[in-house]
Amino acid sequence: MAISAAKEGKDRKVVSVIGDGAITAGMAFEALNHAGDVHPDMLVILNDNEMSISENVGALNNHLAQVLSGSLYTSIREGGKKALSGLPPIKELVKRTEEHIKGMIVPGTLFEELGFNYIGPVDGHDVNELVKTLKNMRELKGPQFLHIMTKKGKGYEPAEKDPIGYHGVPKFDPSHSCLPKSSSSKPTYSKIFGDFLCDMAAKDPSLMAITPAMREGSGMVRFSKEYPSQYFDVAIAEQHAVTLATGMAIAGNRPIVAIYSTFLQRGYDQLIHDVAIMDLPVMFAIDRAGLVGADGQTHQGAFDLSFMRCIPNMVIMAPSDENECRQMLYTGHMHTGPSAVRYPRGSGNGTTPEAEFTALEIGKGRVVREGEKVAILSFGTFLDNALVAAENLNATVADMRFVKPLDEALIKELCDSHDVIVTLEENAIAGGAGAGVIEFMMQEKLMKPVLNLGLPDRFIAQGTQDELHTELGLDAAGIEASIRDYISK
Repeated sequence: MAISAAKEGKDRKVVSVIGDGAITAGMAFEALNHAGDVHPDMLVILNDNEMSISENVGALNNHLAQVLSGSLYTSIREGGKKALSGLPPIKELVKRTEEHIKGMIVPGTLFEELGFNYIGPVDGHDVNELVKTLKNMRELKGPQFLHIMTKKGKGYEPAEKDPIGYHGVPKFDPSHSCLPKSSSSKPTYSKIFGDFLCDMAAKDPSLMAITPAMREGSGMVRFSKEYPSQYFDVAIAEQHAVTLATGMAIAGNRPIVAIYSTFLQRGYDQLIHDVAIMDLPVMFAIDRAGLVGADGQTHQGAFDLSFMRCIPNMVIMAPSDENECRQMLYTGHMHTGPSAVRYPRGSGNGTTPEAEFTALEIGKGRVVREGEKVAILSFGTFLDNALVAAENLNATVADMRFVKPLDEALIKELCDSHDVIVTLEENAIAGGAGAGVIEFMMQEKLMKPVLNLGLPDRFIAQGTQDELHTELGLDAAGIEASIRDYISK
């Protein structure tokens, strides 16, 4: 935007605000490096809420920011550059001296090296001082970097004390000092994964668990405390998380990357080039697969089956309940190549996981209900919905378990004994598990009508999981209605 403004000759002010978690990502530094090279008029504000500022340090830095952003300092700085422009060695010496003096009292040397004029850190909650600094910086040319310090939850004491708990909240009464407890007594899939990690690490010291800043969300708190030397939080750096796992696997360890479906998209290149091409034993525990509800379009895990299914060497599993999830995690951990287990946000149907680990036969599904004419091939946690619909339709239901490799023998058997095949998944229909079933059927010339049920070809808006499943016809009633409509036509 700053480049476009300069090209148009318009004096627009361009400001980018980024958090201290997000600035660790590679793209942020790629953009900073580019901006320092093309030198547009723009301001980057770093909102840093991971450190606290004592009053003395805050006062010093506020004063320093006023000085560094003020006209006197700027005129001296720019005037000095002009005066020394004919003396390159002295000019470079003065520039280095300025940077090193700054570096002794402010953490801005890195950004100065990238071509930015660094100012700060300043107290982001001192609005009056912040406004003064911003007014001064409006007049500065070239790339500017303002480092502000804030506190998560500032102004609301419960959130100040527990910023992680109040990061994403349900409906609650602000007059109370605590959030409501979850109404579900069933363990979440994230907890199933966290328990698996601890149980598996007790047996396998080569297990290494990696997360890109999703410790709490991925159920890894207990593991991080009990096995700190095997736990690695790489911050919001998904590409690095995948490649770090690659290095660990090459070195003989068994890494597990715990990552949300929507965030794995950021590490896609590394998944292909670093893990799959070398056929390394890296397992991806993919949380928030399918519709996540309240987090909306950016977090819907709608595409992981589609973008992983086309990658050679991958084994992809979709559990139908809590016990299958635990056993699939074990299966993936013991597998000699890349694997993925994808499971949804929230809890399952209440199935108690078996303590003993049992590796599943890779690429083998199971028939859970015998029926006639219609066969529903269910991938993942919609199995219960499929069973309810099947009761009214007298349909066969198969828990396919594996998206890749598919249980081709089971598909062939069901095609031979049924008139209509229905595939069901909580993933985009385009390129998903159902598409894989059709590909196999066409290859084998198994000419039967196929109805694919899953997520439509659009970005799914915000809503609770139940609301969205009903709206998209993926609850039991919707599945039955879609099948009846398909058969009638």
